[in-house]
Amino acid sequence: MHKLRISTKPIISIFITGSFPDSYIEGSGLTRFKIISEYIISFILLCSLILLYKKRDRFEARVFRLVEASIIVTILGELVFTLYIDVYGFFNFLGHYFKILSFYLIYTAIVEIGFEAPYSLLFRELKQSEEAFKQKAIFLEDDQGRIYNMLGVKIADPGRVPVMENERIGQKNYNPLVGDMKGFIGLRLNRNFEPLFIEGEIEEITGYDREDFLSGRVKWAEIIEPEDMPSIRENIKKLASKDEYSDEIEYRIHRKDGETRWVAQILKKLPENSETPGDIQGIIRDITERRAAEETLKKIDEARIKEIHHRIKNNLQVISSLLSLEAERFSDKKMLEAFRESQNRVTSMAIIHEELYKGNEIDTLDFAAYLRKLTADLLNSYSIQKDSIGLKLQLEKICLGMDTAIPLGIIVNELISNSLKHAFPEGTEGEILINFGRTDSFTPDTGNSEIAECVNGKNPPFKLIVADNGKGIPEGINLKTTESLGLQLVDILIDQINGCIELKRGKGTEFIILFGDLGK
Repeated sequence: MHKLRISTKPIISIFITGSFPDSYIEGSGLTRFKIISEYIISFILLCSLILLYKKRDRFEARVFRLVEASIIVTILGELVFTLYIDVYGFFNFLGHYFKILSFYLIYTAIVEIGFEAPYSLLFRELKQSEEAFKQKAIFLEDDQGRIYNMLGVKIADPGRVPVMENERIGQKNYNPLVGDMKGFIGLRLNRNFEPLFIEGEIEEITGYDREDFLSGRVKWAEIIEPEDMPSIRENIKKLASKDEYSDEIEYRIHRKDGETRWVAQILKKLPENSETPGDIQGIIRDITERRAAEETLKKIDEARIKEIHHRIKNNLQVISSLLSLEAERFSDKKMLEAFRESQNRVTSMAIIHEELYKGNEIDTLDFAAYLRKLTADLLNSYSIQKDSIGLKLQLEKICLGMDTAIPLGIIVNELISNSLKHAFPEGTEGEILINFGRTDSFTPDTGNSEIAECVNGKNPPFKLIVADNGKGIPEGINLKTTESLGLQLVDILIDQINGCIELKRGKGTEFIILFGDLGK
């Protein structure tokens, strides 16, 4: 049985020949129809290249260049084919080469970049969106460059007819980006800080409606707490003088019903490319709940820290009591003296924590009040009669941080203890002076190298003078080389508070200490 084979080539040949003009004639090359077709295709590709160039901003730069090169190469290939005569000729080879090159460029642009590296395209779109958004908003940044708020701005259209003043007030175009967010008021002011537009939760925050402010029946300044007005005036003054100035200030307002609320306000001039350059746009937000929460947290934190000071004080008092009990086991005078000195040092620190626990501040200490209590306790510790040793205090009320107060308290304890033990032989009378204050009215003896260096280099703001009119410290004793534990402590602690000390010998002993406050 034979299979019937029907060739389709003659049918296709008849169909093409009968319905489509000849494109190629052996021996003479392309027909006129084929050449014109190539020119038409080239023209269409050229038009597509022009359209591509007009929309080049929609493409990533490398993609645009590759697609552009692909179209150009394709046009060259089509033009080369118009010179095609022989299937094995040079122009046929060149035309196919251009086609291969065109396909490769398209592959690189679409497949490799579009599929394998899409992130570059996505980032480009995001960057364009960001730039467009920046044209429609004002970003307010802190001193570290972090954005903490923004205002909406409508950029001026050069071809648009200017909006009349009385038409601007009711336009939604001037609504800031806060929109209808809860607890916010958006507003627009003219150069004289008169309201042109106000929107948001006005009545909920102030108790007044928007027409009260727009009509002038109620002025915003009238509802502000008088104590907060100076900072607001300063803010407005800076805003009027500096185009790029913007700052967030917090102040209190009084609602129509008398309730006090806290608000945060941000104002900023509109840029020159806005529809109304020089006008001021801003937002006001109700921060009453936030301030109440902050106050509550502050009180909790203060109570916690005060409790810590109280517990430290109690622990130090326990240590002091243990030292006292331990001292009773010994009869040696020097041993008893060592225990008492240690007990006094612990007590000087306990008093600081007691004062911090009782005071209004949790991290700074009224050092003048502390000195009064410390010196009284020292006199009681050494059983000094008031008639025999007088105590003269010249104290200026200054608050010091704990990092300075604790070592300085121990220094005072050591110097006064030293005077009470050694300056006045038994049966003699005398006086101890403590002068504490700022160095504004104090002129040290710059002939002393240490004091001169301290004043000229560090310029410390505070001074402490502990002096007595007793028999004085012998000439052979030096603070740097002394074997006395108390004076060694003084020298170490002076370095700890970045201070300097001068010892004067004459009619008694005088220690001059200059220092700063490490806690500030």
